[in-house]
Amino acid sequence: MSTLEDIVKGKYLKGIIPNQIVEVIDAVWHGDDVIEVTFKDSLGNPNNEILYRDNEVNLEIVTSSAPWSFSASSDKFKLVSEAYRIKLAYVFDPMMAIHTSMIEPLPHQITAVYDNMLPRQPLRYVLADDPGSGKTIMAGLLIKELAIRGDVKRCLIVCPGVLAEQWQDELFQKFQLPFEILTNDKTNTSKTGNWFQEENMVIARLDKLSRDEDLQEKLKITDWDLVIVDEAHKMSASFFGGEVKFTKRYRLGQLLSKQTRHLLLMTATPHNGKEEDFQLFLALIDGDRFEGRFRDGVHTVEVSDIMRRLLKEQLVKFDGKPLFPERIAITVPYQLTPEEERLYMEVSNYVREQFNRADALESGRRGSVGFALTILQRRLASSPEAIYQSLKRRKDRLNARLREEKMFHRVVLSTEQLHDFDDEDIEEFVDDIESEEQEQLQNEFVDRATTARTIQELEAEINTLRLLEELALAVKMSGTDKKWEQLSNILTENEWMFDASGNRRKLVIFTEHRDTLNYLAIKIRTLLGNQETVVTIQGGMSREDRKKSQEQFTQDVNVSVLIATDAAGEGINLQRAHLMVNYDLPWNPNRLEQRFGRIHRIGQTEVCRLWNIIAHQTREGEVWQRLFEKLEIEREALGGQVFDVLGEMTFENKSLRELIIEAIRYGNDPERKVYLNRVLDEALDHVKLEKLLNERALHTITLTKSNVQVIREEMDRAATRKLQPHFIADFFLTAFKSLGGSITEKEKGRYQVIFVPSAIRNRDRLIGTREPILKSYERITFHKELISVQSKPLASFVCPGHPLLDATIDLLLETQLSIMKQGS
Repeated sequence: MSTLEDIVKGKYLKGIIPNQIVEVIDAVWHGDDVIEVTFKDSLGNPNNEILYRDNEVNLEIVTSSAPWSFSASSDKFKLVSEAYRIKLAYVFDPMMAIHTSMIEPLPHQITAVYDNMLPRQPLRYVLADDPGSGKTIMAGLLIKELAIRGDVKRCLIVCPGVLAEQWQDELFQKFQLPFEILTNDKTNTSKTGNWFQEENMVIARLDKLSRDEDLQEKLKITDWDLVIVDEAHKMSASFFGGEVKFTKRYRLGQLLSKQTRHLLLMTATPHNGKEEDFQLFLALIDGDRFEGRFRDGVHTVEVSDIMRRLLKEQLVKFDGKPLFPERIAITVPYQLTPEEERLYMEVSNYVREQFNRADALESGRRGSVGFALTILQRRLASSPEAIYQSLKRRKDRLNARLREEKMFHRVVLSTEQLHDFDDEDIEEFVDDIESEEQEQLQNEFVDRATTARTIQELEAEINTLRLLEELALAVKMSGTDKKWEQLSNILTENEWMFDASGNRRKLVIFTEHRDTLNYLAIKIRTLLGNQETVVTIQGGMSREDRKKSQEQFTQDVNVSVLIATDAAGEGINLQRAHLMVNYDLPWNPNRLEQRFGRIHRIGQTEVCRLWNIIAHQTREGEVWQRLFEKLEIEREALGGQVFDVLGEMTFENKSLRELIIEAIRYGNDPERKVYLNRVLDEALDHVKLEKLLNERALHTITLTKSNVQVIREEMDRAATRKLQPHFIADFFLTAFKSLGGSITEKEKGRYQVIFVPSAIRNRDRLIGTREPILKSYERITFHKELISVQSKPLASFVCPGHPLLDATIDLLLETQLSIMKQGS
């Protein structure tokens, strides 16, 4: 309560107007108990009022200063304001993830993230751009943008096993996103028993999840904000006889779809040529919309709102020029020597006989034997060394088994303890399994699977193998290898192997088998006269050794040849080279595009050339020869998409692998040979190829010059609104020191963090969904271009999203906000 005597000019008074504070302009007394007050209300309007002693009970002098005055520290107020500005930077910077990541995105990557995916809430989408277009970059941009906007905290990435480490490295190096890879050790040492609940950013191997029911049970009780599946076409299902055949991977896809709000499927081959299978794949995105079996003429699959597909030929740079150079495939046929042809015919006869005998076996064992015979036939076509070693190992293993059976005086052979293989298993294990495991599994089946059911039958098979082994050894020792001669001619005679100065260009050679790889490595080193000129990548190599070979090939001027099995077919960037040889052709044509994609990818500036070596007298060679001849005729219409088309082509509902096996088994039958030629010709009909190309395009977006110009303008506008690095630097240096941190400038724009206070480190543990904060940092910078400075330590890039900056902001706001309120 205030008295009338307290009311003087300049005071602020409460109680004259309800719920308002007024400023006293003048006060005139009328006697001792009455005062006339002239005042301004909260809106600045003048007024006056006569007050009596009875009014004193409601009067209160509030303050001698303005009602909204601010007495707190202006420096601290500036820091808090800047902290809020940085924390909310995404509101006025629509492309903040680009400006805070170590990337220079291309037009198609920007449109994928900011036009096609971010506006969709929730996101249920298929990103199906061609191989080598940088889908990992797009995924990283999406994750970071959603994380900055507070929409994603828990993210799960599911990918093929060989790509797990690459995903982890790229997301951390380019986007500062610290993902952990699921391993047995982590699940076994989990504090809660469910490691998925303890980690927010997880990378899991596709086959590990699809085969482990215990892990799937743990997944069922977790929720994710975003799930990304790489190579998602492996989550396939098919119709057989009116019923759907679900694979383990597809079941995993159904589970993941239920456990997440946002789902992104990434694949370069979403369509296998069958609309009903494609609809099953899309059901992972929207099960209600794509329920039931597709019927031609009744259903249409409209995907424009859930899928984006850009072909390599459509991708451009910001200047409007094509992103990818031309690619040219060249067929190199060769003639077997009489000895080689005899070996081929004898082994093929053995394989054909065993296939016929396998037809009488029970289904599981029939699949196992068929798997073994398929691999044996592929090694026959690879090299004399590969088939010799395979025959020798198989003979020795069956001999060991024969001794074991005789030891127990058996007449009928015991059942082999091998996996029972059906068609789904063969497709999965032959084409998609991780390389080291694939090789071990192949050797197990080639060495042990047999059609023999009695001791006598096993002895007869071993005698056949002994003769074949002797024949293979004779071919090997003869020193004549026509296939190697073709490769040798390419290496020494082909003009594309040398640059204008006569220096040898980089060359990648793909083979399917380790025995052939070792054989070629010795031959090429001898041919070129230098042991250091060849490096290899194969299944079974450690991640470090594989990376070392890759770095040697791309960086060492003395290394000119890389020989690789399909262990290098996924996840390795080899655009340092633009020349490739397929020494062996895989029976899965998707592998062809995958191999070519190692050199024909973003960053490649030269025309890419590929040589396919084919023995045209062999059954499989005849199939490939006819395919390539027909495709060459249609080459202009295909526009370079030869292997893309092969991967999605069907031959009267048969895959290329099935067609090749038929050629091997029944190629001597004139009627069957006519049938096979007709199937090939019909599949490669011009009209069908055009239809296949249209199906392949699905929903495409054409990046015209005007489109690219619009994207460039949007990026320029975003750049003008972004939070400039020097603002972040000024804020951080001041705020960090005010919280007790010690930091000093070592080079211009680069700083050493000498000490990080425990309060900041502990704050990160409270909010921590990221990497831990260290006690010190050798170098940090706020400018991308200063991360790497010649002869100086690599600097950590501090920007919104970096844990050190975020923890500093969070702690500053918590400690200073109350002071700001008290001072207002």
